[in-house]
Order: sequence, then structure tokens, then C-alpha cells
Amino acid sequence: MGMGGGGGKDATPYINVTPLIDVLLVLLIIFMVISPQKPHRFEAKIPEKPPENMKDAPPDPLSLLVTVPSTGGGYKLNTEELKDLNSLSERLFGALNGRPADRKAVFIKAPQRLAYGEVVKVIDVVKQAGGQPIGLQIEGLDQ
Repeated sequence: MGMGGGGGKDATPYINVTPLIDVLLVLLIIFMVISPQKPHRFEAKIPEKPPENMKDAPPDPLSLLVTVPSTGGGYKLNTEELKDLNSLSERLFGALNGRPADRKAVFIKAPQRLAYGEVVKVIDVVKQAGGQPIGLQIEGLDQ
């Protein structure tokens, strides 16, 4: 007893893709509408070009520059020699404490050949001390 009619030929499969395309187009429109509205996590701020009369001015005495040496040990905060990260942290905390929020910028200067992890350790120390924003500088750019 057979359960089907139609002469015993198998039906050819046919996939209707129209509903699938409709769903994909709706998802595409949803993502196109949402993506410009989502907040951007990281912003790159490009410094403005200084005026011509500022090029000959002496550097700001309140600016903080942390120099990371290529050989292990020892750091410099402006011209002051510091032996390790703990002393750098204490000195930075003392220098940044009491400053207004717009005067807490810290620049980190390191050679290109230095491991990235060493620079990250210094960045962490600067953040813990309250430095904001943090600027990175490659050694040799000031020449």
C-alpha cells in the first residue's frame, strides 16, 4: 500500500529564498540605522598647530615628562632621576596632587625598541597617580 499518489516520481526540492532575503534586508536596515548612533569608545584628539609666536617660548615648567630608559631600571620625571616605579608613583602623586583638572597632563617618552609591556607599566602608574590625559612620545622626535 503506497501512501502517495502521483505516479511514483520523487518531487524536486525547491527552496524559496524570498523570505530569507526579506529578513536580511530588514536586519541590514536596522544595523545601518543603529551604527551611527552608538557611542565611540576611543577618541583620537589631534593637537592644533601652535601659533608662530609660541615656537620660541620656553617649555612650560608645570609640564610633566616621564622618560623610560631602554635599559632596565631608573626613570626620569622631567630631570629628576628615580630608581623604580614605586618612587615614580610617589613623586607623580605629589606633583599632580592639588593641580586643576586641565593641568594634569603627563607625557611618557620611551625608545621604539623598548617592549610595549614596560611602557604599559608606566602608563598604569601615571593613571593611578591621577595623570589625565597621557601623551606618548617616541624618543628622537625632539631632535
